[in-house]
Amino acid sequence: MFREMKVSGLTVDPFTNTPIVLLKDLEEKEIVPIWIGFFEASAIATQLEKVQLSRPMTHDLIKSILDTLGVKVVKIEVNDLRENTFYATIHLDMDGVKYAIDARPSDAIALALRTSSPIFVKEEVIKKSRKIDLRQQKEGEEALDEFLEGLSPKDFGKYKM
Repeated sequence: MFREMKVSGLTVDPFTNTPIVLLKDLEEKEIVPIWIGFFEASAIATQLEKVQLSRPMTHDLIKSILDTLGVKVVKIEVNDLRENTFYATIHLDMDGVKYAIDARPSDAIALALRTSSPIFVKEEVIKKSRKIDLRQQKEGEEALDEFLEGLSPKDFGKYKM
């Protein structure tokens, strides 16, 4: 059984400074935090904030390829949590043929935001994930603001080797 969720925001783990994407169910009763990388957080943040970049990021490119080929992102599912690692599947439809593609949740979420596709989380994953008290949501929103304010244009698309 899966529950539909939406991206409620991004925050930063105060202990590790790792970005966290927060998924909230539509009834706003449950929050699933998923720790992600900085570049994945940037990809999600640019879409949440409707930032227009001069060149497409990877997820924008994937969306363009799918659109060009007539492939629809039906939904994404966060379907497992093992050893503190989340797993996701992107469900595609191309002319009635269904495909299920294994993906990192952060990539699947970034693509779902760009394609306006629903995001589902398996009930078992919700139960296994760390619980966040909804009363702490306000603190998470403040951390999101700080995270987004700290981003500069050079943070998007430039990788240091």
